[in-house]
Amino acid sequence: MTKIGIILGSTRPGRNGEAVAKWVLDVASKRTDAEFELVDLLDYNLPHLDEAIPPAMGQYSKPHTLEWAKKIGSLDGFVIVTPEYNHSTSGALKNAIDFLFAEWNNKAAGFVGYGSVGGARAIEHLRLIAGELMLADVRASVHLSLAQDFENYSIFLPKEQHEQALTAVIDQVVAWSKALAPIREAAAA
Repeated sequence: MTKIGIILGSTRPGRNGEAVAKWVLDVASKRTDAEFELVDLLDYNLPHLDEAIPPAMGQYSKPHTLEWAKKIGSLDGFVIVTPEYNHSTSGALKNAIDFLFAEWNNKAAGFVGYGSVGGARAIEHLRLIAGELMLADVRASVHLSLAQDFENYSIFLPKEQHEQALTAVIDQVVAWSKALAPIREAAAA
């Protein structure tokens, strides 16, 4: 069964992303074409990148890196929930991505952003990063407005049309994850 991780890309106290990620998981869990799980960066307690050897070498030395690599390596694709901070993604998410290399390769990723302009700029930055990691980003994305989809900028109340957009993201991530499986298998051999 194809395994898709829903990565919660914020570690900030009081983060809006937790409600968004749980919504993504709730919508995804109604499906039978893949298994979905929430991957919360808080559960991995990653410090600022502290590996001496570049991730592309695959020579991880720290227990937290090995645990993170095992989790990401076990998944076939991702729906990444990202806040937008200062016209980009969160430092915590960028740091978590930077810890690894091969574990991201030949997998699919879709994005759900939230912020003043729906996280659009954070998503665009993540698309650039995905290319370098051989992570195939899908076209569809979800853009949630802090002003329109959150009451008082803190209580998540998504507009109805967002579920349709999320379904498109998940459809594409699952399809691409399955299509890339032979490439992942060949690379592992």
